[in-house]
Amino acid sequence: HTVRLYPHRPLAPSRLDTEDETSFPPRRNAEGRFKRGRLIHQLLQYLPGMAPEARAAAGRRFLAQRGFALSPGEVEEMLGQALRVLETPEFAAIFGPGSLAEVSVAGLLPAFGTDMAISGQIDRLVVREEEILILDYKTNFNPPDSAEATPRIYVRQMAAYRSALQSIYPDRPVRCALIWTAVPILTPLPERLLDLAFASP
Repeated sequence: HTVRLYPHRPLAPSRLDTEDETSFPPRRNAEGRFKRGRLIHQLLQYLPGMAPEARAAAGRRFLAQRGFALSPGEVEEMLGQALRVLETPEFAAIFGPGSLAEVSVAGLLPAFGTDMAISGQIDRLVVREEEILILDYKTNFNPPDSAEATPRIYVRQMAAYRSALQSIYPDRPVRCALIWTAVPILTPLPERLLDLAFASP
């Protein structure tokens, strides 16, 4: 997450900043964080289509087949995060009809006086007649106290996704939110915050 912006070279929106991700817990190294985060993301892609009573067993089988030497504690911690998200009543619509997982998106992002080519994947996309909702999962343990305190790297990532989706759905608002899986809570990102994401380098 520490690459720079280059015109005409596609970048993943999750890499649109040079700031360190200091909100990650120091007890996990970068490789371990990446593996853990990727597995939780995959569970949240794989489990929503299953019957609720079958998810726990399916999640354990899924993790056992990934080829990593996970301890029983690691399996239960990752599975627990995914299941808590899916079992939170306020999130039901996010995983219901009209929602899509791992949606590829590409486009041009106006930033710093030029157009930046971006290419990435949206964790969860909800398409409604009245709005479009973009959701991204964050698997670190320290969600901010408010939307305004969200690390800039995440705000820029979501602003980039929003820009790409606005060109596809110009007839309706595009909303953005983060799901912090460890809690779990949802943090909607205000439009004013996203509008200012690329106001300065």
